[in-house]
Amino acid sequence: MIEKLVETVNGWLWSPFLIAFIVCCGLYFSIRTRFLQIRHVKEMIRLVTTGKGSDAGVSSFQALTMSLSGRIGVGNVAGTATGIAYGGPGAVFWMWVITFIGAATAYVESTLAQIYKEERDGQYRGGPAFYIEKGLGWKWFAVVIAAAILLSMAVLMPGIQANSIADGFSNAFGIPKLVTGIFVIAVLGFTIFGGVKRIAKTAEIVVPFMAVGYLLVAIAIIAANIEKVPDVFGLIFKSAFGADQVFGGILGSAVMWGVKRGLYANEAGQGTGAHPAAAAEVSHPAKQGLVQAFSIYLDVFLVVTATALMILFTGQYNVINEKTGETIVEHLKGVEPGAGYTQAAVDTLFPGFGSAFIAIALFFFAFTTMYAYYYIAETNLAYLVRSEKRGTAFFALKLVFLAATFYGTVKTATTAWAMGDIGLGIMVWLNLIAILLLFKPAYIALKDYEEQLKQGKDPEFNASKYGIKNATFWENGYTRVDEKKEQAL
Repeated sequence: MIEKLVETVNGWLWSPFLIAFIVCCGLYFSIRTRFLQIRHVKEMIRLVTTGKGSDAGVSSFQALTMSLSGRIGVGNVAGTATGIAYGGPGAVFWMWVITFIGAATAYVESTLAQIYKEERDGQYRGGPAFYIEKGLGWKWFAVVIAAAILLSMAVLMPGIQANSIADGFSNAFGIPKLVTGIFVIAVLGFTIFGGVKRIAKTAEIVVPFMAVGYLLVAIAIIAANIEKVPDVFGLIFKSAFGADQVFGGILGSAVMWGVKRGLYANEAGQGTGAHPAAAAEVSHPAKQGLVQAFSIYLDVFLVVTATALMILFTGQYNVINEKTGETIVEHLKGVEPGAGYTQAAVDTLFPGFGSAFIAIALFFFAFTTMYAYYYIAETNLAYLVRSEKRGTAFFALKLVFLAATFYGTVKTATTAWAMGDIGLGIMVWLNLIAILLLFKPAYIALKDYEEQLKQGKDPEFNASKYGIKNATFWENGYTRVDEKKEQAL
């Protein structure tokens, strides 16, 4: 009954209308910003390595790793595999497409988060609820999206991550899921009770480490199969447009699953990346917008692509026609869509190593994603609860989040992914509508940033100069919070 309801709601949310809406929004933002995702790549890289944190905000690099910890999750391993399983190799191409145009979307939502951020309880807070209330003046809409994100991040989506950790450990090491669940919530609880700064510092260390290790294994597998490069890339491109004889009948699924899983991996348009973007200490909102645009390149063009190429180069995958249930290609008999494809791919070069390696990679990917989920949930709870009872509400959130995580270790993977897709779909619909209506301030910030760069300045933003209302942090120009405190003494 519950699974049927979840499936029905998922079908409503992820209709072809949503796919078209996501693509059209990304194209609109790309055209209006003159494809900043191409023009400013060099500037994006420079910004990642500059800037430092403050008492209230994290550095640009920490904000990048916080957002990457949310983007680089099981969607990069298991999600990419399910995309191939139901959309064929062509789904990979559509993952790349939605990421390229999604970079402009990521810029818009992250810049808006910076423009309308606030300092609360000694920390910067921002995100969709904040920019909707301040930018549009629609408090009811802001409350709706804050509640939707809180529900998604705290209840619907942690289960995907926890479930993948439990499955990976069970398959690789035979560890009971109950034991894995207890271990996960113990370590997770230690971190989330430590606050956002601890989350930022943990992500700063773990994210680069886990990503580099994963990429090295992928490079080794690709190098061992280097003669297959023309065939594999030819298969991806032909399948993406229905030109391949085997996969021509699932062109619609290739687009649907490519966009769906690409969006799940890169998060552009959901509003989730806007939360860590708002936490950064920067002198101009566009700086963090560009950094976040770059983060989805790192996520998809490196990690997701590495997963896809490992699977396709080794031929360790099955493809299923979702509508008919017919198995189109079966290279892995009896293996369900998911991380098992990636484990089998690694085992082709490193026999006996694949299951253990992917299980450990999944642990790090999923764990840091759950850190990001909690931070986003806490930010939206901070928006909804502004009374002296906030401390109690935060404590309750931690308990609910840990309970949802633990529950995720024992429920089925199919239900976990379906619930996660519901949370994702709700956030995308609400957030894309908001940032379309609020595009102008983000566009003004980009133009201002580019003009100051041409003048050889380190850009600083003044919202009053452009008549942007309710951007209280920027209304008198930029001053670091710790400098403001010194001036007040």
